[in-house]
Order: sequence, then structure tokens, then C-alpha cells
Amino acid sequence: MFFYLLDILGTMAFAISGVLTALNKKMDPFGVFVIAFVTAVGGGTLRDVLIGRTPVGWMQDLNYVYVITAGFVLAIIFRKKLDKLRTSLFFFDTIGLGVFTLIGLEKGLDVNLHPVICIALGTMTACFGGVTRDILCNQIPVVFRREIYATICILGGGVFFLLKTLDVSNGLLYILTSGVIITVRLMAVVFKWSLPSLGKN
Repeated sequence: MFFYLLDILGTMAFAISGVLTALNKKMDPFGVFVIAFVTAVGGGTLRDVLIGRTPVGWMQDLNYVYVITAGFVLAIIFRKKLDKLRTSLFFFDTIGLGVFTLIGLEKGLDVNLHPVICIALGTMTACFGGVTRDILCNQIPVVFRREIYATICILGGGVFFLLKTLDVSNGLLYILTSGVIITVRLMAVVFKWSLPSLGKN
């Protein structure tokens, strides 16, 4: 139940981040909903297809559709109060990043994948929805910019398996792993950490 609630939280967070991005692009209501939906389920859909879990999760549980719809409606209703859309987008995107990385790691373990593959799966789960969102909104996906994004998911995966070797309880393991991802991303933005560019100066 705890793990399911985490999944619902991540779905809601990414749905709202999708709405905020689409609002910035001045899309119509249908366009905004589509962006919210693909942002929320894009990573999980790719993950489930890769591990052979079909139909994918959101197709078997309508609660995900309800949560995405609720996130869409709430973000639309309170959009004027979210006057700092950029800050709000970052906040919800960061929550989704931490939660979905954790879910991807656990799904990988469920099918007995190697830890390295689990980390890759967790990173894809967390990032692919945002990649799809950014491509549909005609902007360079954040994962491909200099901003530290996917690297944080990989770091979180390393922390997850390190703590697992120390026999940390599952509840604490989940909190610490997602906490590290969220904290490092916040610090990366505050202190302007970024990866070096390989392009020409």
C-alpha cells in the first residue's frame, strides 16, 4: 500500500508539471490534458514494456487516470495562484523524479534484474515522461541540457543499493533514496551545478 501511494504521488506530481509546462505554451484544454497524461505515464509505460509487463500499469488501474485528471483540474483551477509557474513546475517535477526513480528500481528488482539494469530502469521511469513532455512542447528535453537531471537518478540508484547492503528497513530506504534525489536536485539548482558541455565554445 505504501509503495502504491508513492506511485500515485509521483503520478500526480508529474501530471501537474505537465499541465504547467503546457500552460506556459498556451495550449488549449485538450492539449494541456494530453501533455499532463504523457508526462505522468510516459516513464512507467516504457518501463513496463521493457520488462514485459503488459497491459501496462495505468491500463489496468483506472485510479491512475482519475489521479491525472484530478491533477489537471486542480492545476487549471489554481493556475492564477501558481503565479511563479517556473518554480511550481520545478517543485512538482522534482518530486516526480524522486518517486519514479524509486518505483523503477523496485520494479527491476521484482523481475530479478541486475542492480545496474535496475538503476537504468529507474532513470528511464523518472525521466522519459519529462522527455516526452518537452518534445511535444517543442523544447530541448531537460535531460539533454546541462542541468543535472538523469545523473541525479543514477546517484539515487547507487544510494538505494548501498543502503540495501546495510539492511536498512524498506520504509527508511524509500525515504532516504527519494530524499537524496530531491535534495541534490534542489542543491544543483540553488548552487548552479551543471555538467560540462561537449559543444564548441
